[in-house]
Amino acid sequence: MTKKLSSNRGSLAVFVLALAALAACSSNSAQSEATVTNTQLDATATSVIAATPTVVSPQFQDARSFSEGLAAVQFGDSWGFIDTSGTMVIEPQFYRVGSFSEGLAAVQVSGKYGFIDKSGTMVIKPQFDDAHSFSEGFAGVKGADYKWGFIDKSGTMVINLKFDQPQWWGFSEGFVAVLVDDKGKYGFIDKSGTIVIKPQFDVAGIFSEGLAAVQVRGKYGFVDTSGTMVINPKFPGAWEFSEGLAKVMVGDKWGFIDKSGKMVINPQFARASSFSDGLALVEVGDKEGFIDKSGNVVITPQFDAAWSFSEGLAQVLVGDKRGFIDKSGNMVITPRFDDAWSFSEGLANVKVGDKWGFIDKSGNWVI
Repeated sequence: MTKKLSSNRGSLAVFVLALAALAACSSNSAQSEATVTNTQLDATATSVIAATPTVVSPQFQDARSFSEGLAAVQFGDSWGFIDTSGTMVIEPQFYRVGSFSEGLAAVQVSGKYGFIDKSGTMVIKPQFDDAHSFSEGFAGVKGADYKWGFIDKSGTMVINLKFDQPQWWGFSEGFVAVLVDDKGKYGFIDKSGTIVIKPQFDVAGIFSEGLAAVQVRGKYGFVDTSGTMVINPKFPGAWEFSEGLAKVMVGDKWGFIDKSGKMVINPQFARASSFSDGLALVEVGDKEGFIDKSGNVVITPQFDAAWSFSEGLAQVLVGDKRGFIDKSGNMVITPRFDDAWSFSEGLANVKVGDKWGFIDKSGNWVI
């Protein structure tokens, strides 16, 4: 049974993960490294060009971003799923849910997790104490003995329940980091469940663009898929590679390295994000803006907080309200939301008061 929700409504949701730490570390910058100058900081300014569409009442207690055409929404204590027209295609009935990934979503029923398809049919019966989303055909699941393994889309256990904790994001580029109890260290397995990089790391991240950040004795470096340490552990914090660069911490500041380990944007930022849509958010002083891959400031730090670009727009905080800017720094959706998340599949879930709804890229309420 389907139900059309009011088109005058709104929503939101979500999340990410990081490798970061503090420690003292000296930096010897190469002459070729880029540094943000005061001239650069004064070079750009954000103009406000956004209109303020009529605000209508959102309706959800909580909401997730759209994924594969559906978004999880909460009514009372139960979660269901809507499509981009606002039609309730899977009635609220679950205590907890994940987003759809590779055609399936994890749901909790009577304390156990299973998986539904987009029609709402339970295709993998609830039987697990916890479950992660599918990635590259596999989903991490937790058994009653607190051990984790991996199932395929038929629900078959293809990697037995024997690991203490896999990284929640699952397989990436054919590998996933797992914690092996008898060693208390992270290593990497392939899709056969074979340990291909022996457990030796205090922390291990996701493979991205052929490299993964790992921590050894309090410092982060990067390994390739053979397990070779290609960038020596020397950073107190590090993140995965994105668009050819990875953010790393030196002392208490963030900069960016390339895949050779060369520092291409000097450590100078109190906070930074990975590159997305060609830009990375950075904090200078107590304000946040955006730089390009040359380290040039393209949107002057002026926001109380900012988030990465997604689908051409980035969420920013002005005072206690959130709006959205484009890549030129223009405020295209006026700050008026109490909470918000990034655009996904053309819509963003946003919060007004204690309710969530969805807006389009013009800032109009569509659900």
